[in-house]
Amino acid sequence: MRELGALSPGGERKPHQGSTLNMLVNNTCWIESKLSAADLNQSPIALLGQRIAFLGLLIYAVFAPHSVAASSIGVAVAAIGWTTRVATTGTVGLRRSKFDLIILLSLLWTIASSLLSVEPRISINKLESLWCVLLFYLTRAVVTKRTALILVAVLILSGSVGVIYSAYDLVRGRGVVVESITVGSPFHQVDIRPGDTIWRVDGHRLYSATELNEVIRSATPNTPMTVSVFSQGEHAERSGLILTTADQMQTFPSGVTGSARSHRFRASGWTRHYETYAELLQIISQLALGIALANLRNHGPNKNFKITLGMTCLLAAGITFTAMRTVLIAFVVGASVIAWRSLRGRPKLVFTFALFLVLGFGAVVVSLTRAENALFLTDPSALLRAQVARVGLSRITLHPLFGHGMDAMKMHWTEWGFPGRDMLHLHSTPLQLAFDRGLPMLLLWLWMMSAFWIHISRAAGKTSELSDTNSYGILLGALGGLTGFLISSLVNYNYGDAEVAMMFWWLMGIALVTGDQQAGGEDSRGSRQEQTLI
Repeated sequence: MRELGALSPGGERKPHQGSTLNMLVNNTCWIESKLSAADLNQSPIALLGQRIAFLGLLIYAVFAPHSVAASSIGVAVAAIGWTTRVATTGTVGLRRSKFDLIILLSLLWTIASSLLSVEPRISINKLESLWCVLLFYLTRAVVTKRTALILVAVLILSGSVGVIYSAYDLVRGRGVVVESITVGSPFHQVDIRPGDTIWRVDGHRLYSATELNEVIRSATPNTPMTVSVFSQGEHAERSGLILTTADQMQTFPSGVTGSARSHRFRASGWTRHYETYAELLQIISQLALGIALANLRNHGPNKNFKITLGMTCLLAAGITFTAMRTVLIAFVVGASVIAWRSLRGRPKLVFTFALFLVLGFGAVVVSLTRAENALFLTDPSALLRAQVARVGLSRITLHPLFGHGMDAMKMHWTEWGFPGRDMLHLHSTPLQLAFDRGLPMLLLWLWMMSAFWIHISRAAGKTSELSDTNSYGILLGALGGLTGFLISSLVNYNYGDAEVAMMFWWLMGIALVTGDQQAGGEDSRGSRQEQTLI
């Protein structure tokens, strides 16, 4: 493996462990490591458990940008491996951290809020979403600095592949643009109008009117179905389509005519929704950018810088394809934090100018994709969000201590005065936490986010003086990703999205592993014996 050098503040060439690409290409990074005497004495079952746990996290990294089901399976595999290792060694392989108390208090307050909820049955069932925190501890227990780099690189590569598919999806088009709809069409039940695009019925993707009619004929009669629609540049899920046998026996059962596919939609890759996809890409792109700028700072414009910067540009383009205004701004803010922490002089100015170009390109995509006046925040979506936020704020004072309970608003949306029928949350993480779980939970969340940001920022500062470019890049990327996550959370309930929450906790685990090991050496995990690399 070719050794690279980094310039120290004094101008000397510092040794470097190796580039990202070399780390991935060299098979010894996967199957060998410098084992301590304790590592060599581990039982085969403990080593097998470690390998299974890492395999599960690798599966998570591959599928996190695309599928919540597949990535959850990866986490389950990792948990099985970790449990096997714990049962064999008798230790969980974790040190206490200053975040454990905050996390514990947050979990306990959430449980108390659910028990005291306006709708306790719904809120208690929602408690299953708390399992996402497990990923934070799994990552810290299983991953080392070396394997953290592998997982991050795989995640960046997987996210880039998803963006390429998104671009292909936009070029290919989706669904069928409705040119006309007959009086007796069953789609009047879900308010389909000429100009709308029907692109999915009951989970089946469509690309022509012929396919739409085939889906109608093969559907189960008298069973409610959901229709996915692009209407005035916005995605909508409309439920309540019920077909009768008489509808299905018609020669033209859909009652819809149209010959064109739509190219005016918000990219979502292989995920279920563009909001989730944009939030995931924001975090992944920051990781790629962090590694790119760390390489630029330490080694100049080398091959790794060019490749990771290219992936950053691709991932940023993926964010613009989603036409998510807030996430695009969050990406720029997070990227600015990375740039201003790592660059000096002319590169900092050039990069800042490049971010304005990203915003300009995003503005063009938003204007072509979304409803009129979306750029000026006077479109129906922005106005509806403002109305929902006002109603939510007015009700927080009614249950300030424990809140209304998670998801309780779904049973009382109209009764509590919320407008519209498609929004079932406040589209703001701070507001939603205060509304669902009370003001103390909001304070706990702010405390936790501040603690994470300060810790990662300090770790990145310390690592910048060392020779490990890749770890420095990961910490920079984690800092940018967390910054973007927090900016977006102001107007998006990203903390309540399972896929995004999983990646948040995974990212925090990766950051703590990388930062802690930099402070205490590559394999500093106290007396833990299970740190053997894959």
